[in-house]
Amino acid sequence: MRNAAMVLGLIAGLMGIFVGLFGFGYAELSEARPEVNELFSLENPALIRFASFMAPLLAIAGGAMAKARALWGGGLMLLGAVLFYTGFGFNVGTMFPIGFAALGGILALAAGKPDEPKAHF
Repeated sequence: MRNAAMVLGLIAGLMGIFVGLFGFGYAELSEARPEVNELFSLENPALIRFASFMAPLLAIAGGAMAKARALWGGGLMLLGAVLFYTGFGFNVGTMFPIGFAALGGILALAAGKPDEPKAHF
């Protein structure tokens, strides 16, 4: 389960980088050009900038930690999924990063009895 959580977290983070680049770029463009913001208005561009950077970072860090520290890694991946949803909502661009990060977080938390003799609980 830890290996699956690790792979899912890394894939979610890598996919989320593209979502984050687009979101951060659009937030910057909407501030630089107010006429762009009239098309698709952003309610909270600061939240979108924060989620654009932190959500992929948390998913990748959680996936990387899932093998050694499943509890911490699972928590980071779930927090990354929540940030993706809060910043961007659930749509065609975010469904896979949210789903992969959430599933990876659940699998990491469910690995209460790891392959090693020491559990994380």
